[in-house]
Amino acid sequence: QVHLVESGGGLVQAGGSLRLSCVASGRTFSSNAMGWFRQAPGKEREFVAAITWNIGATYYADFVKGRFTISRDTAKNTMYLQMNSLKPEDTAVYYCAAKIVSGWYQIQLQRSYDYWGQGTQVTVSS
Repeated sequence: QVHLVESGGGLVQAGGSLRLSCVASGRTFSSNAMGWFRQAPGKEREFVAAITWNIGATYYADFVKGRFTISRDTAKNTMYLQMNSLKPEDTAVYYCAAKIVSGWYQIQLQRSYDYWGQGTQVTVSS
């Protein structure tokens, strides 16, 4: 089993910043990709950003481009999401996901990922 633990959420004012972290652990860890998804109250979970583990190619949803930056530290098995210029619309539970099993996938789709963290709450006040 691969365990993913998110941290770094909290309450910030509009225009502020947060950095989310996701630490992956298990007997072994070898990921094809890791990503961030979020779910706001009354809405379905949506793709935020993703990164491939080998070369670090990054992918972003249009609504966060220029504000959020995804990165990873392979030595620490850790993925980060730096969130700047936060808006009230960013309020959601943010989930870390990892694709471990090889095979075809679309990086923005939830069903492409094999493991999920418990989520961390991000609240942006107006």
